[in-house]
Amino acid sequence: MSGDNRVFVLNGPNLNMLGTREPAIYGSDTLEQIATAVSTRGAELGLAVDFRQSNHEGELVDWLHEAHRAAARAVLLNAGALTHTSVALYDAIKAIAVPVIEVHLSNPHTREQFRHRSYVGMAAKGTIAGFGARSYLLALDAVA
Repeated sequence: MSGDNRVFVLNGPNLNMLGTREPAIYGSDTLEQIATAVSTRGAELGLAVDFRQSNHEGELVDWLHEAHRAAARAVLLNAGALTHTSVALYDAIKAIAVPVIEVHLSNPHTREQFRHRSYVGMAAKGTIAGFGARSYLLALDAVA
């Protein structure tokens, strides 16, 4: 995959549980279904999608660094709960030249107060939230 058309789609803790985890908030799509939809849309846009998920903060930081080294076109990042707690992700986003778009299935600003602060959003180029699985597709369209 060449860096200029490669888009990393990184997913954080508990997103592997989509489809069964609080479907009233997160929808009924599984992460695998979202990955398929994003890869299909990426191909339509001429983008090579590298879709990943980890429950570990350090692995997400490593992948952000990898996206930088690969000169990726962009990173779509749904950091899950780490969005609201991770200074390490904030620092990693600030350290790389690759634009990062923060993605959320739900709208954190309509949820619990502790979800209203986003360290990821403070460093990201932009945020797309509240459109369910379509949030990923909207972010991919923004990259294109």
